[in-house]
Amino acid sequence: MRDSLSKPMTSRPAPVAAALVALLLGGCSLMPVYERPAAPVAEHWPGLAAPQGASAPVAMPPWQDFVRDERLRALIAQALEHNRDLRVAVLAIEQARAQHQIRAADLTPTVNLGATGSRQATSQDSISSAYTVGLTFASWEIDFFGRIASLKEAALAQVLASEEARRAVQTSLVAAVASTWLNLQTDEELLALTRSTLATREESLRLVQMRYRQGVASALDLSQAESLVATARVALAQQERQRALDTNALTLLLGKAPALALLESTASPHAALADIPVGLPSDLLVQRADVRQAEHNLRAANANIGAARAAFFPRISLTASAGTASGALSGLFKDGTWGWSLAPQALLPIFDAGRNQAALESAQAARSMALAQYEKAIQTAFREVADALAGRATLADQVSAQQAQAEAEAERLRLADLRYRNGVASSLEVLDAQRSVFTAQQALAQTRLALRQNQVALYKALGGGWADQAPETD
Repeated sequence: MRDSLSKPMTSRPAPVAAALVALLLGGCSLMPVYERPAAPVAEHWPGLAAPQGASAPVAMPPWQDFVRDERLRALIAQALEHNRDLRVAVLAIEQARAQHQIRAADLTPTVNLGATGSRQATSQDSISSAYTVGLTFASWEIDFFGRIASLKEAALAQVLASEEARRAVQTSLVAAVASTWLNLQTDEELLALTRSTLATREESLRLVQMRYRQGVASALDLSQAESLVATARVALAQQERQRALDTNALTLLLGKAPALALLESTASPHAALADIPVGLPSDLLVQRADVRQAEHNLRAANANIGAARAAFFPRISLTASAGTASGALSGLFKDGTWGWSLAPQALLPIFDAGRNQAALESAQAARSMALAQYEKAIQTAFREVADALAGRATLADQVSAQQAQAEAEAERLRLADLRYRNGVASSLEVLDAQRSVFTAQQALAQTRLALRQNQVALYKALGGGWADQAPETD
């Protein structure tokens, strides 16, 4: 029997012993294994044919390639430098990194240097003194069951989530500046149109007033002409107010007042943006910062479950100290005054009124919430891209149709004015044609704006071109 028992001691360790050694050295993790949930959306965009075979992900171009107008690029660069929302997002990253460092520090012992001294009267004729100097190892939890490691993993996921939040703010900021700049371009176009229309109507009113004084035009013609002039003045005031509001909005986005030279109207604002490719819905998981942020939050919630599970197991801590002690200051560092102490401790929860179980259930509920938020982020992204694609498919046709309508109304005005000057038509026909031309031209400008803003919305919905600045996840 002794021989059989002694044989294993001369051979390699048993598997159980090896497992125990690994457990003591590296600890274990009770964190659930993370698996990316399936995307709760269709495999292709509505209205588009399903792709044939496997296709490579489509990389979004950086915003510098998407934005072609130099003035708009300058405005976006100013916003990225001075915008306060983006600055807050950057500071949130620093805060998350500090929290991660705190969790990482919990895995290592804390060493303090301490010195104490006391004098105490023990009787009327006796005074005792005690002095100590040494190193103290604060209570250090040995992370056998991965509680601290799980919390560290959750903190790391929050760092990555804050990185993605910054990228989402950047994408939204680029889109907001581009959209507001396009609004200002349209404001200038509508202001020029309204001023021209007002001048035309004032000239028509002058002619009608002249004809009215000569008894050729009626009071109805005069009232109609005055109404059109007043309508044009109302539209002019509205357009000036809208331009001021859009300028204020752009100032807030930039974090400073924009240079007037960067706001001047351009002859072809439709050429300020480049066309962008559209890939598969699965590309959103790679390119959308808000989707990746939601996934990192899901990873953090998953890691917190490991910490909650570890709370059911013993918590082992170690406290130690080493130093010198003496009854006199002069004898602190002499031979015989040195000493040390070691105090390991293991605490196993026996009764906590359900606190640990409630903490575990709370962590599991938080993971379920994070999962729902992740799926909602994917569905929202899918809807935004689908809406932008629907706009791209129809807005171009709408612009063409309204362009044709504006040209037809302009021709009708020319013919009505010709008939009026030849005495064939009344002034009411001319005034009605003027009203229709102004309405058609306004609608055309607004639809062109919608088409250009739809380009911005599609670019933002597809990820915004910040893939080249994605944070490291290792």
